[in-house]
Amino acid sequence: MSNFIIETNNLTKQYGGKKSVANLSIHVKKGRIYGLLGRNGAGKTTTMKMLLNLTQPTTGEVFIFDKPIYGNEKKIFPRIGSLIESPGFYPNLTGTENLKIFARLRGIPNRNAVKNAMKVVGLSYNDKKLFSEYSLGMKQRLAIANAIMHDPELLILDEPINGLDPIGIAEVREFIKRLSKDYGKTILISSHILSEMALLADDIGIINNGVLLQEESLDKLQRKNNKYIHFVITDALQACRILENNFHTSQFHVNDDYNLQLYDTKIDVSAINRKFIESGIDVSEVHTQNDTLEDYFKKVTGGEGIA
Repeated sequence: MSNFIIETNNLTKQYGGKKSVANLSIHVKKGRIYGLLGRNGAGKTTTMKMLLNLTQPTTGEVFIFDKPIYGNEKKIFPRIGSLIESPGFYPNLTGTENLKIFARLRGIPNRNAVKNAMKVVGLSYNDKKLFSEYSLGMKQRLAIANAIMHDPELLILDEPINGLDPIGIAEVREFIKRLSKDYGKTILISSHILSEMALLADDIGIINNGVLLQEESLDKLQRKNNKYIHFVITDALQACRILENNFHTSQFHVNDDYNLQLYDTKIDVSAINRKFIESGIDVSEVHTQNDTLEDYFKKVTGGEGIA
């Protein structure tokens, strides 16, 4: 039996001559938060729609709860809660009234389902505020409450913090973490906000142009970040020649005329510093630091970072 709640094998979606998702193989472990990270248009939403059978893959396989979804829809999908696009809530009804309508439409038998779901996301069951008066953060929480009313084992959430202000982002982040830690939910969440995924996810899959570039636990990704020595100097090009000729290393990167990063940390920094000064290069700063997760993202995607 597989350890994965979600597993895809070479999942591909092609529109005409363009592949929106190409040979994607992801592995979502039970009880963990998996962050599917990528820029807008990277293929995140298309992937989630294929997982939920909202769009058919061109090729490839999807396994959820250790079963192929095709032919097992009635067994699998009642165990999943999802938020791909915001539900069409009625603006002239309260949050509670809206959820009660959705509960009846979906045949949820638990009488306390609405009350319990609203409690989990931090909304008042007795609040008389109309949906039209909700903040964007409250609307997003109500949408997630709608997704968890039937107490699913797996949640698939597409950009649930998109468009929220910092307070709303923090609120949504905290109760998503609580859903995983306190309620044991397995959560697949997509986002283009790297800093939030670093605070939220246990595992990360980096997707770019429909291709999965990296899949790793957040801890291992952070440990992969390179340590380097950062020099702020008056002549970076001359410093490069000194490193190559005198210290026999090419493990460095020049940011501009004044900033150089040396990745060969075994070399004696004081010896380099002395040689720079002897050669007429003024050294104003020397410090050791690590690449950030954003630096790593730039490296693997070959482009600029994301927010």
